[in-house]
Amino acid sequence: MAVNYICRHCSMSLGRFEDGEVPEYRLGLHFLTPEERKRIIAYNSNGDVTVRVICEYCSQTLDAHPELALLSNPLQ
Repeated sequence: MAVNYICRHCSMSLGRFEDGEVPEYRLGLHFLTPEERKRIIAYNSNGDVTVRVICEYCSQTLDAHPELALLSNPLQ
């Protein structure tokens, strides 16, 4: 099982942890509520986990232009 981090806005790959490299509690995922887990974490059929976060570029862009958050795909 690998854990892949990608930006939820631009889909850029932000990092990857390979099988058994880091346990889930060290990633802080256990702090998420069930609703947050549904929105942020996807479990793939091959056993990999995809965590959708926001990259620095998209975060800065949304901070500078908050009106973009109203669009369904603001940075694609």
